This record gives sequence, C-alpha cells and structure tokens, in this order.
Amino acid sequence: DLGLSYSPEKSVFKIWSPAATSMILRLYSAGAGGEQLAEHAMEASAKGVWTLGLDGDLKGNYYTFKATVAGKTMEEVPDPYAKAVGINGNRALVFDPADTHPEGWESDKKPPLATPNDIVLYELHVRDLSMDEDSGIDAKGKFLGLTEEGTVNAEGLSTGMDHIRELGITHIHLLPSFDFRSVDESRPEDNKYNWGYDPQNYNVPEGSYATDPEDGLVRIREFKQMVKTLHENGIRVVMDVVYNHTGATEASLFNQLVPGYYYRQDENGGFSDAAACGNEIASERPMVRKFILESVKYWVEEYHIDGFR
Repeated sequence: DLGLSYSPEKSVFKIWSPAATSMILRLYSAGAGGEQLAEHAMEASAKGVWTLGLDGDLKGNYYTFKATVAGKTMEEVPDPYAKAVGINGNRALVFDPADTHPEGWESDKKPPLATPNDIVLYELHVRDLSMDEDSGIDAKGKFLGLTEEGTVNAEGLSTGMDHIRELGITHIHLLPSFDFRSVDESRPEDNKYNWGYDPQNYNVPEGSYATDPEDGLVRIREFKQMVKTLHENGIRVVMDVVYNHTGATEASLFNQLVPGYYYRQDENGGFSDAAACGNEIASERPMVRKFILESVKYWVEEYHIDGFR
C-alpha cells in the first residue's frame, strides 16, 4: 500500500526506496509556492519502505519526498503513487477521492457491448476536439469540452459530443490524458500543444485539460464528468497509457527515489533508449510491474476506464 493512505483522523505516507539512507517528507500549503508547513523524517521499515504516520486531518495539504542516496541529497519530488497533484504536478495532494465524484457517479456504468466485433474505435486528442474557435464549445481544450451537447459550428454542423455520437462509434481512444510534462499548466495563454507522450504523474489527469489546474481536485472531477457523459451517450472510454518511458530520465521522480531501478541500462551503465525517448521503463523488475498493475487498476476502479492502449 505505497503512497498515501488518508483518513480524517490520520494520514500514512509510504515510499519505496531501499537505496536511501534517509527520507524526508515535506508538507506545503499550496501546490506551488506558498509556505512549507512542516518537515518530517520518515522511518525505515521492512523491504526498503519508508513510513510516516501523521495524526489529524491533513486534507488539502501538499507533500513531497526528498531522499539521501549514497551520501547524495536527491531532488525533492512528488509521490510516484500520487493520485492528486498541484499545478504542474510537482507536489502531491492529500485528499479524499470521494470529494471528487460528480453527481450520479456511483451509478455510472459502462455501455453494453454484445461482442468485441461490434467495436468502432475513434482516436481523439482532448484538446483538439474542441479547441477550434469555430467549435461552438465553451470549454475549449478541456475535459469538459467532451461533456457539452447541442454544439454546432458556424455552418450549423454538429461538433464535439454530438458529432462523435453521429459517427456511430462505440469507443473513444483518448490520447494521453494523464499528467504530462511538456505543457506549463500555469501559462494557458501560451496555448501550447503536445500529444502527451511524456509522462510525469501516471495516476493523475493532465492539468492543462482542467478549468483550474491549481486546484488539485478539479482535474479529477472534470475527468470523471467526461467519462460519465461519454458512458451516458453509449460510448466506452479507452485510455492511451505510456508505461514504457517517462518524460524525464535522470531527474524523474522515480530516479530521484531509487536511482537506476526503474529504467533499463546499457552495457556501460547508462540509460537504454530503445523507446527513442531518452529511457525505457524496466517492466521486467518486480516493483515496476507492481506500479504498472496498480496504476491500471486504479484508473479502472476510480475513473471507470473501460480499456487501455
């Protein structure tokens, strides 16, 4: 049970780093900037896990880890198992997932499918769907752009959700919609575009697709609202996941906690790069497999995702 275990009475933090000789947890009042509220030394426990339990309700606080490995103080990073983060994903958030459910979420169900032969799949980029100035969609470039119905362009043709429904598809394949590195969420005016194949936080939706990337709960709630709307329109949701490489390599949050373990190495001890993205995730290693399996399971259970690419 790595990561955060939250209750109003107590929060327990666990991070795996057998290489570390010490581990510090820092608490903050905001997802970026703001004051540091506290700093706590974590306790080493079995199998390379560092643990810290803090009494009281920490909901709304942000946190990071800072390891010392082989005498070197590593960079401060968010929890790799974070389920919510602040702007640009540099701090994890203490939260209760129940606070992020849109109305009617408990009754959300995937649409029926008689046979896989009936699948008609449509690949879609969240931002592209609604970003055009003539899309007729208010939440341009956002998850909520997929929830608006009755939208048309200047010629009166259906756009967004209505157009997708008219195509007769059964499944939407969302290009990467987890938290990726390449877009600065604090500068929406830059209007920067990226496919999203540079993962940062695997278990959190991308903040630039949310109406408020500073509030760590908004992106979660709006992603769920998108899924719910698609389901209500008879469309299942397939998520493009990129577990084969990360956006950062040496400076990645994985590598700052357990240097080298999460990545394949070449014969000289450098980072192997068969992915042509700077690194390859070492999915043959037990704790990497554990992370990937638990991540996929979380998207199914918490976000009602129906499939993965």
